[in-house]
Amino acid sequence: MKNIIFHQDGTLPLNGEIFVFGSNIAGRHGKGAALEARKNYGAVYGSGFGLYGNSYGICTKDENLKPLNINRIKVEIENFCLFTREHIFYRFFVTAVGCGYAGYTDEQIAPMFEGAINCSFPQSWSCTCCGRYGPS
Repeated sequence: MKNIIFHQDGTLPLNGEIFVFGSNIAGRHGKGAALEARKNYGAVYGSGFGLYGNSYGICTKDENLKPLNINRIKVEIENFCLFTREHIFYRFFVTAVGCGYAGYTDEQIAPMFEGAINCSFPQSWSCTCCGRYGPS
C-alpha cells in the first residue's frame, strides 16, 4: 500500500507543488480551480491540458463547456498519471478534478488516479465512514 497524502479541501499548495485542476478543451479558465490556475499558477488561457507554469490541466469538459464522457476523462487522468511517473521530481497538488463544474462524484473520479505518484489529494477523496475510495 502506498503512502497517500491528503490535503484539506479548498486549500492551496504551500510548497511549490504543481497545481492540478479540471479544465476544458478550449482552455477557457474562467471559474473555480481553473481560474485560480490561470491567475496564480501559470495556466495559459486557450491551452486546456498539460503543464503550463506551475499548473497542470486535466480536461473534464469539452470546447463548449459540456462535461466530457466519464471514459474520456479517465483517458485524460491516465495521461496525467503517466506524466507523474515520467517526472518523478515534481510534486503535485491535485484538486477535486471533475467533481465541481463537470458534475462527477468523488467516488467516480478519485479511483482513476490510482497510477499517479508524488501527489497530494483532496481530503474528500478519503472516505472515513466507509473506507478509502481514492488512490491506494
